[in-house]
Amino acid sequence: MENQEEARRGGRVGRWGLVAALAGCLVLGGTLMVVPVQRTGPRAAVPPAPGAQALTAVSAGVPAALPDLAVLIGERETHLRRNPRDAESWALLGAAYVEQGRRTAQSAYYPKADRALRTSLRVERSAAAYDGMAALANARRDFRAARTWGEAARKLDAKRWTTYPLLIDAYTGLGDWKAAGRALERLQELRGGPAVMARAGAVYRDRGWREDAMAQLSDAAAGAKAPAERAAYLERVGQLAWERGEREVALRNFREAVRFDPDLRAAQAGQGRALAALGRTSEALSAYRLALTNQPSPQYALELGELYESLGLRQAARAQYDLLRARVRSAAAGGADEELVLGVFEADHGDPASAVRRLRAEWRRQPGIAVADALGWALHRAGEDEEALRYAVRATDKVHGGGVRSALYAFHRGMIERELEQQGPARRHLQEALRINPYFSPLHVRAAREALTELGAEPSSEVPESVTGQPCRSARCA
Repeated sequence: MENQEEARRGGRVGRWGLVAALAGCLVLGGTLMVVPVQRTGPRAAVPPAPGAQALTAVSAGVPAALPDLAVLIGERETHLRRNPRDAESWALLGAAYVEQGRRTAQSAYYPKADRALRTSLRVERSAAAYDGMAALANARRDFRAARTWGEAARKLDAKRWTTYPLLIDAYTGLGDWKAAGRALERLQELRGGPAVMARAGAVYRDRGWREDAMAQLSDAAAGAKAPAERAAYLERVGQLAWERGEREVALRNFREAVRFDPDLRAAQAGQGRALAALGRTSEALSAYRLALTNQPSPQYALELGELYESLGLRQAARAQYDLLRARVRSAAAGGADEELVLGVFEADHGDPASAVRRLRAEWRRQPGIAVADALGWALHRAGEDEEALRYAVRATDKVHGGGVRSALYAFHRGMIERELEQQGPARRHLQEALRINPYFSPLHVRAAREALTELGAEPSSEVPESVTGQPCRSARCA
């Protein structure tokens, strides 16, 4: 009995001690914090819904996966049927249509994007809608309009970082590389992270700072969280490696990009380029066909046609060239400008005089470096070599923004100089083309080697320009 009484007294003391302790907590802290029980392992992260993933990507102006985009578009369309005055959703829907059109090379999405974005602007003038119009104009290769819309967005909200990549694209398309550089500097002041690093890499590539470009793009790919974004940056790493003649490195990055995003047809086409350069022709043809299945880009059709032509398969080449023409017509129906690729095609495989007319008009609209190179080559093919050289020099002259290290541009300039009997410069530029990338074209590499032999010069050995052969300006390379 005594033991039972002691136990009851002990229980009362314990309960009073607990009450006192709780009261002390309330006095000291003003509230009682309940500490949750620790789990034995980390909680598994719940991935966001597909529509939410695409919403995040589209709002930040970064690549989004095609299935996620389809979900987002469906959600916004349903929402807007019930809420037709939601300007923000109209702007988001328009931006998603632009991305869908860009990813699939289906220009039919662009009129839808235009209607959605203009509806947004009618409801409310916003920087998001102006950004969407700038993105649409860039996708259509209307760089003057893109500049106008982008500058309107910047005027409305100068600290909106997503506007500056759009302005960089517009300025680059217009050949205004100084303005592109200023826009990049402002972007870097406002924002960091993978999307900005990728944009910097593109600008550095255009300036010829290839080591800096590779450092920025590699860091962007490593830092990207969403699979579609990482895939896009890996594809750009692969493209830069390809431009430097690094076939295996390019192929590895293109394949990794496809692993992260099986719908990334740019990486499939990149595999086609790299595999063809490695002599793996059957695999290259398969890669190109797969790229064209869901993204019938005129550029991919041109590349595949030229690969067929280099193999002596002229009928198969003509089928791809017919597809190219059809895709250019389809793009024009959606308001997209594919005159550049059509002009390049006509210069080499069709009517050079038609190529000159098309590319002169393109030069008046948007005098970028790619157009300068294409117009110079078309003039050469049409027999106008004196004028051709002026454009070829502009495309390769760093003073005028032609700093990009392009084997094709150097080849074009060298062949024009050869025709003008400028033998020294011709030898130098043809050797430079093969040094930059000895595999740059299944058709033109052979012509470059033959021209060098005729000029009394040995073609450069099949070793691309050294990765360490150029100064690196980025902090990562220090």
